Amino acid sequence: MELAMQKYFSSIIEILNRIESTQSENIQKAADLMADCTKNGGIIHTFGTGHSHLVAEDVFWRGSTLSNIHAILEPSMTGHAEITKSEYMEKLEGAGKLIVEYHRLSPPDILIVISNSGNNIVPIDVAMEASKRGVKVISITSFDYAAHLKTLHTSGKKLKDVADVAIDNCCPIGDAAVSFEDLPMKVGAVSTVAGSFIAHSLIVQSVENLLKQGIKPDVYFNGSFMAHSKEVEEYNQKITDKYFSRIRNL
Repeated sequence: MELAMQKYFSSIIEILNRIESTQSENIQKAADLMADCTKNGGIIHTFGTGHSHLVAEDVFWRGSTLSNIHAILEPSMTGHAEITKSEYMEKLEGAGKLIVEYHRLSPPDILIVISNSGNNIVPIDVAMEASKRGVKVISITSFDYAAHLKTLHTSGKKLKDVADVAIDNCCPIGDAAVSFEDLPMKVGAVSTVAGSFIAHSLIVQSVENLLKQGIKPDVYFNGSFMAHSKEVEEYNQKITDKYFSRIRNL
């Protein structure tokens, strides 16, 4: 008899394989935007509300990621505190303008917005406001989930509709993988795994694109190496200082 965890493993592997087989072209297009942004001295902003912020945060200020990535972590909408309130905050239309203005997004910056459903208000709002300022937008969202739900934004648009490049995370409606006979709901969320897989795929591809152009991007060493190498510590500090005045969450 197959264990529940084995069913979950199989579901995750199936989703990742589907992303590879159906989204590679979109990932390459998005990586091209990221490489151009980096080459031109821009900041790659990431944004998500609720649990989608985990994907945005996963590529920010950590070893093996580009140093010009900035996770916009709006405290009232991440769920780090007062999580039930954040559910209402992420539905405030007009908040996107405040967030974009506060973080001063402008070209050559780009923005990656993560929303599994693709129908929640603030992620759409942020994407639309960034686009108005000429900032290219990449979205990571579930196309099936978006098609299943009605958008909450008064524009009638969904996140994938307002992105320059929309990447399907290939996650199922309901964002869960395993069914149990005695439970009415499935168990085992999948969108964070899929979203982080896509986000890191974007990074490695954009780095390769830059290196092929003869450009060596700023990439952080894993911080644990600093305990054994003064050179690593100095390198990481140098590139942190480089972006400190431009990234508000550093």
